[in-house]
Amino acid sequence: MAKKEIFLKRTYEIVNELKIPLIDERVYKSIVVNEARHTVVLTFEFDEDESVIRGFLGLAEYFHTVVIKRKESFIIPNSTVLFELRSK
Repeated sequence: MAKKEIFLKRTYEIVNELKIPLIDERVYKSIVVNEARHTVVLTFEFDEDESVIRGFLGLAEYFHTVVIKRKESFIIPNSTVLFELRSK
């Protein structure tokens, strides 16, 4: 299994385990992320270390928000910070 497939599969598993709302392309028609609107864009990179995924998803729990899947990355929107998780 390719690294990106492992990344996507494991992220979905942990999202379900933590019961975090996930919005992906099965649900929305299109997504536009205005990164210029945010003060900070913080990117996490998965390199076969599951703790990166868990740390990223912990932010969704902390901010009581959703996780949005965009192509092969995941985004947590916040008022001033945009958190993004992607595979290396």
